[in-house]
Amino acid sequence: MYCEYFGLREPPFRITPDTRLFFDGGNRGVILDALVYCLARGEGIVKVVGEVGTGKTMLCRMLERNLPQHVEVVYLANPRLCPADVPHAIATEMGVSIHPRATRLEVMRVLQARLVAKHAAGRQVVVFIEEAQSMPLQTLEEVRLLSNLETQQHKLLQMVLFGQPELEQKIAATEIRQLRERITQGFELPVFREADIREYLDFRMRAVGYRGPTVFGRGAVRRIARASRGLTRRVNILADKALLAAFASGSHHITPRHVRAAVRDSEFSKSWRQPRRRGAAALSTTALAGAALLLVSVTQSLRPGSVPEVDDQASVPGEDAIALVGARPHSAPPAATPVQRRGTVTGRDAQGETTGHTAGSTGDPP
Repeated sequence: MYCEYFGLREPPFRITPDTRLFFDGGNRGVILDALVYCLARGEGIVKVVGEVGTGKTMLCRMLERNLPQHVEVVYLANPRLCPADVPHAIATEMGVSIHPRATRLEVMRVLQARLVAKHAAGRQVVVFIEEAQSMPLQTLEEVRLLSNLETQQHKLLQMVLFGQPELEQKIAATEIRQLRERITQGFELPVFREADIREYLDFRMRAVGYRGPTVFGRGAVRRIARASRGLTRRVNILADKALLAAFASGSHHITPRHVRAAVRDSEFSKSWRQPRRRGAAALSTTALAGAALLLVSVTQSLRPGSVPEVDDQASVPGEDAIALVGARPHSAPPAATPVQRRGTVTGRDAQGETTGHTAGSTGDPP
């Protein structure tokens, strides 16, 4: 809806992972490089831990994209497999024909033969396990046993565990302490700082074609950082709703006012929002009811040739309903003045290294 208004080819803040919009700030690029290095060295088991919405799936997709061509990636889409189903699932993903009633020993024999053949052909197999924190302990132990498949010099099967912080608690269990000893590298995805969010928003806007001045003001970025708590998915949700609110109010500049409307329209904000003061509910109801009056007022005031004046500090009736209503003014303000495209804002973290100790690494150095 707002793409043409802001001069965008496509929405910049969809929550579906899109590797074309990968932002390597906030240590993401450093961790990605370190993961590629670990797998190139033939590390057995590597884990990546991050809170919900920090971008683990995006990192997983980027890792597959950046691995050398001789590396084959196998996904375990269902982490709640029973132990006996894990080798069967991996063999199936590799294209190995397995009888449904084959025993575990038969599956392991066929799987090992296929892995040995791939190793002889110069191929390398890596298994990506997302949502690893949902795996039962016995299934995680099966993962460790599969990592034992090796030649005298090389691992035949490598594993990368992507999970939420609960994964750390699970692998700390005494029953699978052997798995913990096999994890050679561990990385943690940090939440975005306010400065990271500012760069991220600008990067995404320009990645989809925006060429004007910076859209998100400092006050708006500060509010997004506070409401999102640095979680990438929440940043995307709030930024998308804020753009829609700006479009509805006829503004090309995102202000705290638009972010407040976005926060009110977001489900996750209800879990931490402070209790309303007495009378706040009535004010909210009044604001929602005033949305209709706002639409009528805008329609009558915007005659041909007129341009609305937008005051960042002004109070707008029904501002929390703007994103829901999605009203578009009849006469939009002039397009933002094009400026020369700024340089890439996704430079590597100056303190990170692609080998050895990395920022966010929780394991031993490679």
